[in-house]
Amino acid sequence: MEACTTGKKKKKATVSKKSATNCYYCCFFCSAKEPNAQLRRAALSAFFRDMPCRDDDESGVLVLSSIWHAAMTDPDDPELPSVGVLRCMSLLLSKSLADPAFLRRRQNAYIPYYAAHILGSYTIRCPSLAALAVESGAVPPLVGVLRAGAMTWVEQRVAVRALGHIASYDATFPAVARHAKEVVPLAMGVATSCIGVVYSEFVILPPARRERYHSELLTRGLGGVEMEDKKAEEWASQLQCWSLYLLSCFACRDFSYHQLICQDLHFLKDLCHMWGGLANGDSPAGVGLMRLLCRSSIGRDAVAGCREVVQSLCNLTRSSDDWQYMGVDCLLLLLEDSGTRRRVIDLAAPCLVDLAELHRLGSRENLGEAITSALLVNLDDVVVELSLEAKKAIKSLWDLKVERKQREETMSTEESTKKESLARAKKQQGNKKFSLGDVEGATLSYTEALEICPLNQRKQRVVLYSNRAQCRLLLRQPDAAIGDATRALALASPANRHAKSLWRRSQAYDMKGMAKESLMDCLVFVKLRWLNEGEEERQEKVPYYVVRMINKQMSAVGIFAIATLREPNVEEEEMNIGLLPTSVSGLGLPTIVEEPTLRSIRVGGRRRLT
Repeated sequence: MEACTTGKKKKKATVSKKSATNCYYCCFFCSAKEPNAQLRRAALSAFFRDMPCRDDDESGVLVLSSIWHAAMTDPDDPELPSVGVLRCMSLLLSKSLADPAFLRRRQNAYIPYYAAHILGSYTIRCPSLAALAVESGAVPPLVGVLRAGAMTWVEQRVAVRALGHIASYDATFPAVARHAKEVVPLAMGVATSCIGVVYSEFVILPPARRERYHSELLTRGLGGVEMEDKKAEEWASQLQCWSLYLLSCFACRDFSYHQLICQDLHFLKDLCHMWGGLANGDSPAGVGLMRLLCRSSIGRDAVAGCREVVQSLCNLTRSSDDWQYMGVDCLLLLLEDSGTRRRVIDLAAPCLVDLAELHRLGSRENLGEAITSALLVNLDDVVVELSLEAKKAIKSLWDLKVERKQREETMSTEESTKKESLARAKKQQGNKKFSLGDVEGATLSYTEALEICPLNQRKQRVVLYSNRAQCRLLLRQPDAAIGDATRALALASPANRHAKSLWRRSQAYDMKGMAKESLMDCLVFVKLRWLNEGEEERQEKVPYYVVRMINKQMSAVGIFAIATLREPNVEEEEMNIGLLPTSVSGLGLPTIVEEPTLRSIRVGGRRRLT
């Protein structure tokens, strides 16, 4: 009986202790709702001082999720930061890094994620809060999270996000720069490896083997395995984009960091394939950093020395990607540098010549003239060394922009009208030959029409180039088809907005196995069709052949596509898990997309926490 009584007493003591702990955390919510500002701030300040010393039970995670929601909802509100929340989060991160056993107790595994996310949310757009985070000691533990083996990709995603925000301000950048020799290689490593890590450590695993807290953070209880896979794809892309953003913060401030980034040529090659993806349409990803590197002689020398990198920039210039202008900028910077001009002109000339009549691209004016000047300046110094293809391209540019332009400037109105009529006749002749199956004859007729048609007849020349691109597709000449379609899209007004040329170039890129470029053209083609058709016609489904092309290219350029190809000896049972997305997740999403799903409560009379 005595033993039994003792057991009851112990059980009662345990319950009492748990109740006291829960009461402690309930006091946080009570304090948050206190209408008296002075009392509320004093109570919250005491709570945040004490919180890093406790690891009692899961109630602390509930508090952190509420603070996270407040930071996401109103990141400019200084109340919680001013009473010590940033210091508290920094200490929790340090504790998590120093004591792995702490993370294995109860629900403590969630703590580093929420702590780093809160730091990143409060520093997202307010320099004063970023400065307060630095004073609170946030930078060292955030750097620690990026170290190999310290934390998982889930925590790295929010840690690199927070470091990127802090590094983006002039006043707080030095705090991150003090760790540059460690941070820059770490960010490069994360950017390079994160896609494969997320794939191998989460996506490919059966649901039962996935880290439980990862699954819960990804979906927050909404949706099953399909939602987990979708969010994992999104978060992997965000992790890569935020790592590149952090590197860009270094690269844009001091060219001395370019040496640190460019010394790894493997990273530059990988950078070409970091394009952000459809889930991060607002992030320039790899090309954004590439353009920054091209602004220094160190960066230009490294880029020019890697043929694969230059070729990727050339491909970007002849695409409908939102960052096309960045590819053009990079190539122009390389061509304007006498030290790199000779090494890149062979690859750059054939691509850039197709854009020589481009008037406007987004906010950029007279890009065609800038391209012409860059290619034709000091031509005698390099013309002997050029490949046959580059010589042919530059000769066609000279004929078009110099000799032909001069001839047409002195041409009478009557002669110009006559040439325009003759060009139309040649076009009709080409259309007739095409309808009769004489594709080669149609190509010749369209070529003759282009040689005759006055340069100021841009609309007619768009159609001629586009028609010739179709002929060259049928003749299995994808490179020539890409060139013609690109010239048509450069002449279009606005640029890249001629639907037939987009679809034809998409098919040509498909012939060459260039899935990303094909996909982008295909998506813009669908968008143009949707915008140009009437309301009744918009209800029709996207044509089957377009859907098939999109599905094919999405499978080839999905964020985990490369990881899938590299995965060795995958078990058969795991191969049935959804590995690749088959639907378009949407364009133009911000780099960080995370919708709070918990209910909100009020802090000091204002809606705050969840």
